[in-house]
Amino acid sequence: MSRRSLGAFLAAIITISTASVIVLMSAVPKRDGLDMVRLWAYQIQNIEADDAVDALIDSKYDLLVIEPTRSSRELADFDMHSVVDRLHRSTGTNVASKIVIAYVDIGQAEDWRWYWEDNWTAPTEASRGSPDFLIALDPDGWSGNYPVAFWDQHWKEIILYSEGSSIQQIIDDGFDGIYMDWIGGFNYKPVVNAAESEGLDAQQEMIDFITEIREYCQKQNPDFILIAQNALDICENHSEYFDIIDGVAQEHVLFDGAADAEWGDSAGGDMRVPESDTEWYVEMLDEYLNRGKVVFTVDYALREENIAEAYSFAQEHGYIEFVSHISLSQLPAFIQPDYSVLPIYATCTYPREDETC
Repeated sequence: MSRRSLGAFLAAIITISTASVIVLMSAVPKRDGLDMVRLWAYQIQNIEADDAVDALIDSKYDLLVIEPTRSSRELADFDMHSVVDRLHRSTGTNVASKIVIAYVDIGQAEDWRWYWEDNWTAPTEASRGSPDFLIALDPDGWSGNYPVAFWDQHWKEIILYSEGSSIQQIIDDGFDGIYMDWIGGFNYKPVVNAAESEGLDAQQEMIDFITEIREYCQKQNPDFILIAQNALDICENHSEYFDIIDGVAQEHVLFDGAADAEWGDSAGGDMRVPESDTEWYVEMLDEYLNRGKVVFTVDYALREENIAEAYSFAQEHGYIEFVSHISLSQLPAFIQPDYSVLPIYATCTYPREDETC
């Protein structure tokens, strides 16, 4: 083959390869960002139940935070990838493709997850568990949840770095991001004491952990989203925190519920939080808004007047609100408020594609 022929051949190969890359890249749809979200929903139980996925698909929520179901030991074979794909193929109120976010507890071990081994021992009020990164009982009374030494390398392998880690499963299943719970472990006294006993600062360790999570995820998906739940004060004296999260969520700004309350249990909502707590949330959330972060809020309320109050309060303050039962085990059949982008639903339940009002 002559040099001229060889050059032409190589140029053709490069052209074909480049075109193939462009085709492959264009086959991956660009998701709308958090700034497009007007309505969101939060369900972290019973995704595997009959019709649960269909209800999520039919809904008009722009963003869904859901349980990555196959991370449960009993549901390890659940086809989460297909669920995420189906959700992506459905529309929201303000997005062409729903944004699908996975719930992940980065500050507590949960005894029903894939990683919990039979020889592990849960902590007690008097002692740490085994492995010894299991530090204490959940202070809010959630059974099977145990605050951890989140800086421990064994824990980081479970959540992040091992081949089948919780977050790697989430990435593999096609989620658009994660919703990180129990960041507040950084200021839970037993955790703080454990960190100090090792010469560590728990606040800095949590910020470092989230930074590692962001770097790990965005190497695989540069658009991967990180939403932080609660622990608003972790930003104090650490302005770099605003650079490592994309949005923040705060529970029970107005109304809370009792831990472990089942769906429909009257204890699952309508517990008004102290006014001083609400004032603190507003003060802190203003700081996140001023930093350009999307703010999500979730209240637990069952009475219509409390539901309406929670939505109105959020709209007034620039938050994207969701109201449900504290069990978060299905979508609520609540009347939705006027969210500016929606008509007033006088008789409708949650927004659905087939609703007529």
